[in-house]
Amino acid sequence: MNSAFRAHQMRDWDAFTISNLPISSIDLMENAARACVTWLEDHEFLYSEKFTIFCGKGNNGGDGLAIARLLGERNKKVQVFILEFGQPGTADFQTNLQRLHGSEVDIQYLQEGGDLPEIFPDSWIIDALLGTGTSRPATGRLEILIDFINRSGCPVCSIDLPSGMPADFSIGPFNSEGQPYFPSVRAKVTLSFQSYKPALLFAENAAYTGLVHLLDIGLSSAFLKSTDPDFEGVDQEMASGIIEPRSPFAHKGNFGHALLIAGSVGKMGAALLAGKACLRAGCGLLTFQSPETERSILQTGLPEAMLLTGHIDANYYRSIGCGPGLGQSAAAATLLEQILNEVKRPMVWDADAINLLAVQTEWQKKIPPFTILTPHPKEFDRLAGISINESERWNSARALAISKQWIIILKGHHTLIAMPGGKAYFNTSGNAAMAKGGSGDVLTGLLTGLIARGYTPEKAALLGVWLHGRAGDFAASEWGMESVLAGDIIDQIGNAFMEISS
Repeated sequence: MNSAFRAHQMRDWDAFTISNLPISSIDLMENAARACVTWLEDHEFLYSEKFTIFCGKGNNGGDGLAIARLLGERNKKVQVFILEFGQPGTADFQTNLQRLHGSEVDIQYLQEGGDLPEIFPDSWIIDALLGTGTSRPATGRLEILIDFINRSGCPVCSIDLPSGMPADFSIGPFNSEGQPYFPSVRAKVTLSFQSYKPALLFAENAAYTGLVHLLDIGLSSAFLKSTDPDFEGVDQEMASGIIEPRSPFAHKGNFGHALLIAGSVGKMGAALLAGKACLRAGCGLLTFQSPETERSILQTGLPEAMLLTGHIDANYYRSIGCGPGLGQSAAAATLLEQILNEVKRPMVWDADAINLLAVQTEWQKKIPPFTILTPHPKEFDRLAGISINESERWNSARALAISKQWIIILKGHHTLIAMPGGKAYFNTSGNAAMAKGGSGDVLTGLLTGLIARGYTPEKAALLGVWLHGRAGDFAASEWGMESVLAGDIIDQIGNAFMEISS
């Protein structure tokens, strides 16, 4: 499912399932192992004839033993290395170990102080040492074994989570040699069970998780009614539940008038991108407040928009977006301060508006509740202080959203949406093709247009982030990962709308 649960919540989910469904823990482990092997078969990984499986003695190791048995039944050459620490494994580990005895699978124990194993060359490594069981950095024999796996040159498939990685936060900070505080297996593929773990969402961890795939192992859906995920995923189903149809009898006035305070000398492209996205979002009318010397660019590039002359009556507009290409001049600061003194309803602030807000700290008391701020990580750190990693930054964003009563959209691969009430979401659409200048301006315009259209700031934030990412997905499928421009994202907003409107 598209939500992220902490390690203790996943343990509770397992226990709930065993208590409320006619299934035992060993059968649930069998489900997990079969789901892994089926995924490997479906994705042609089983063209490999050799598998080396590293197991701890917890339930993650039990998963690894069951996978070894199933691979052996498929006539694969399998060797299993069990990290020994002088005590029996969990009950389900021991059951699967007993099931594995008598098979053709080679089982060896890695004793403390013993030599490192000789593994099959050209094999896939299955990492089932720890899973989500990490609570402190790996040391001693375990740390040596993690380093050995990473240096083996073999591709690695980690089960549930790369061993050594904490389930709930980032593996960093990193030392001067680039090594993380939590030594972790560097996987090519991570097969995680039932839902995301927070660690799978953070940028620092991506080089260690590789491609992440979620596998349904049959945990009870009734559990979801009794607990809240740490982060809820914004997906197509959620976006489809937010979208509102346009009345066939409507006119442009029904869909709101948006004001964009954007652009400066040399940065009018940002204003144009935001404006086009704003209109693509469905608002009825759009007006720009931009430098008089640059207005011909807007009139030529976006004839559907209007230009403001004279004094701004900010309360005339249903929504206001501030920041794209605005610059940080004294004139820009004066204009934003005027807006803050007049407007008492939610707005959208981005880019240089956020940079000015970080400097003009007294403004923060004037930002209306439920205003949407859309910083990238560096902009956020200027506003809230430097974070040492992404999980700390996400926690900081959640705290800031609560204390200031703002909606914080912290942009990234899994963009975070932190709500004033404490709820937090991560986005599931979008891709690395969108990592281009102007993509953030498109999001600002889209959000401003959705609020003008009549969506609440909360719904606009969730819907807008998903539409933005989905339009990027359509653009990448047409132009490829390298060649997408911010304007290509705008051109695909309509397709993203149509997908969820149907």
